[in-house]
Amino acid sequence: MTSTTAAAAPLLPAPDDARRELLRELTGRDYVAAQPNWLDRLAQSFWDWLSGIRFGGVDGAPGAALLVGLVVVVVVVVVVLVVYGVPRLDRRSTSTGVLFGDDDDRSADDLRAAARTAAARGDMATATIEAFRALARSSVDRGVVSTSPGTTARSVGVQAARAYPERREALQTAARAFDGVRYLGWPGSEADYRAVVELDLALRDEPARAVA
Repeated sequence: MTSTTAAAAPLLPAPDDARRELLRELTGRDYVAAQPNWLDRLAQSFWDWLSGIRFGGVDGAPGAALLVGLVVVVVVVVVVLVVYGVPRLDRRSTSTGVLFGDDDDRSADDLRAAARTAAARGDMATATIEAFRALARSSVDRGVVSTSPGTTARSVGVQAARAYPERREALQTAARAFDGVRYLGWPGSEADYRAVVELDLALRDEPARAVA
């Protein structure tokens, strides 16, 4: 009778034993590993802060997403500026620099002198090329023409014709002579050279029409 009653009684640990068992459980490796670490708590705090902000009238996570996107854009812009520098308008080709695909820094007077030298030795092809370059450079310096790496002789003629409409045909002829000599292998002639020189002189002396 006594043994049966003892077997049926609940097996409850003593209070001291229970506290020891609980402490052992809470300090066990598996339980400690499951607890959030400082990085988890920091991330959760940051997300809670983002979720609580108000951006453009939008609450919570959508507003946070907008803010994060804005921050990413700003960071990208800063990185681009640091790596590539502040963009600058390249105005070099408006007065010196690129001319018909070549990096040519010579002034209009230098180009005219080079044309005269080539003509004096009978090289009419080079004389025609340099004379037209001088015309183009002079037109750029006066603000009549603007050039870029892709500007062609024909483009120079078209632009200049807007300021000098009465010289349209002569400009087209001069541009064709330049293209023929430089790209098509024409030998050039004294007549071509003289025509370009006279046109260059005429444009320098005539007032340009204002172009809207």
